[in-house]
Amino acid sequence: MSKQRVLTGITTSGTPHLGNYVGAIRPAIEASRSGDFESFFFLADYHSLIKSQDPEMVHRSTMEIAATWLALGLDPDKVTFYRQSDIPEISELTWFLTCMTAKGLMNRAHAYKGAVQANEELGEDADHGINMGLFSYPILMAADILMFNAHKIPVGRDQIQHVEMARDVAQRFNHHYGEHFVLPAAVVDDNVAVLQGLDGRKMSKSYGNTIPLFLTEKQLKKHINKIKTNLLEPGEAKDPDSSAVFQIWKAFATEAQTAEMREQFANGIAWGEAKKQLFELVNAQLADARDRYEILMQDPAKIEKILQQGAEKARTESQALIAKVRHAVGIRPLV
Repeated sequence: MSKQRVLTGITTSGTPHLGNYVGAIRPAIEASRSGDFESFFFLADYHSLIKSQDPEMVHRSTMEIAATWLALGLDPDKVTFYRQSDIPEISELTWFLTCMTAKGLMNRAHAYKGAVQANEELGEDADHGINMGLFSYPILMAADILMFNAHKIPVGRDQIQHVEMARDVAQRFNHHYGEHFVLPAAVVDDNVAVLQGLDGRKMSKSYGNTIPLFLTEKQLKKHINKIKTNLLEPGEAKDPDSSAVFQIWKAFATEAQTAEMREQFANGIAWGEAKKQLFELVNAQLADARDRYEILMQDPAKIEKILQQGAEKARTESQALIAKVRHAVGIRPLV
């Protein structure tokens, strides 16, 4: 029996940060090394155009994200690692799926509903500022997943709906044209850490409260020193469970180190000391990968070559599938 397939997309809309690392990159790379699955990783550069119309940022982010995954140990020989825009069959499949997707289903997508609600609260027209990319991107996401007939899609809770939509669209297509697509399942790992950012909210590029992953030592120290803390003095017991400093510590530390830091909090460790220890822990874990990242960023041709090789590997699959789908819908030679 062939292995189950796991597919992970990474939107190229910013610089990777510590939250991305502990929440997505680290667990995905560890899982890909187990050899239990066939792993597909792609740079979702088409998706980034929904959020950003800044060409330089999209281009730079693509390079930073590819370099990040490679520096952290993603092995392109053991997985299929490619850029979405290098697989033209994904765009073609998106159109075939669009023609089978109910508009009502897209009306229910969280991102679209959220944008409409925000407009209505401001007294604007419901669709003010909403483009068709935002409205129909769950179909592009369905094409990403169904193109490689992935079984499992690791996502955060906020993305479960998109995988369910891909499943609905696949079912509808299969019912109409015959069995072409595996029905994907969302996989949510509740043990994966969701980090707080510098201001105590979830660490996110949208809030601008992130700690970028490969800062220089000096910048990393500066960012960690900016983490918001309360006014408790040295010697006063502090609550580790409401502290962003402790939470980031826990995401990088062993169980023994976590227990030790919990005790230091109870004993009233000074915030400055806690941040100093946090910097040393995070820096030690990222130092080697940071060096590899810097080397890769100086060699875009190497990254490009790896992505092209990945695209070649991916396209043997995508070309075969799209040929079957074209035939199924009636787009085929007359003879």
